[in-house]
Amino acid sequence: MKSPKVTSDISKVISDTAYLAYERRLLKEVQHGKAPEHIAIIMDGNRRFAKEIGLEVTDGHLKGRNKLEELLNWGLQVGTRILTVYAFSTENRRRTDEEVEELMNLFEESFYKAADDKRVHKNQIAIRVLGQTSILPEKVQKAIAHAEERTKNYDRYKLNLAIAYGGREEILQAIKEISERVKKGELEVEDIDENIFSKFLYTAELPDPDLILRTSGEIRVSNFLLWQLAYSELYFVDVYWPGFRKIDFLRAIRSYQQRSRRYGE
Repeated sequence: MKSPKVTSDISKVISDTAYLAYERRLLKEVQHGKAPEHIAIIMDGNRRFAKEIGLEVTDGHLKGRNKLEELLNWGLQVGTRILTVYAFSTENRRRTDEEVEELMNLFEESFYKAADDKRVHKNQIAIRVLGQTSILPEKVQKAIAHAEERTKNYDRYKLNLAIAYGGREEILQAIKEISERVKKGELEVEDIDENIFSKFLYTAELPDPDLILRTSGEIRVSNFLLWQLAYSELYFVDVYWPGFRKIDFLRAIRSYQQRSRRYGE
């Protein structure tokens, strides 16, 4: 008679094998369709994930960073050319000084790491930050500048990280810049349209997201890409970001592929 441990081990092997088989089948299915060119992700749930399994908040953020590295691989596999992730909102600055400081340390470390990542250079991934970088600590600004400089000539893939970002603030900033141009006589009011306005946003050189995905089960966009998401497909998954699996990602893309995008027509 098999011991409980042996029985448990056998069950795990069977479960893992079934999972991998399903993952491969789902990947193949998705690869036969058209992948969204631009996916934007609200990476939500690091703190709650850590709390549920008895970890420190910092550990939750670290696991979230590691999940982003996995996501990059998944995006490359399916052919998505642009990934934009919501990493730190302007509202997040209201968290405790200790948590914010830990996040800033993690950002600094992550940008230097990304700048030397062989995968980034092999795949020619341009790294860019969207947001009010001037309000970030100088050490983080330097790390960001280093990563952006190392990858500025790449255009095969793009990884955008929204840090110190707020959608309303982005729109207000655009309005102020357009107003200055009008005051100086460099722009006529009659010439302002959607295309002109878009050129004053952080995402000026990017197409709008095809798919916006949020983890953690929350069903809202939380001040993220408010102008850009006008015709994006939305997908919400009830999994905290560090626990987000490849099959969750593939299911989101499959859902996108099954929809009919009409752009209001």
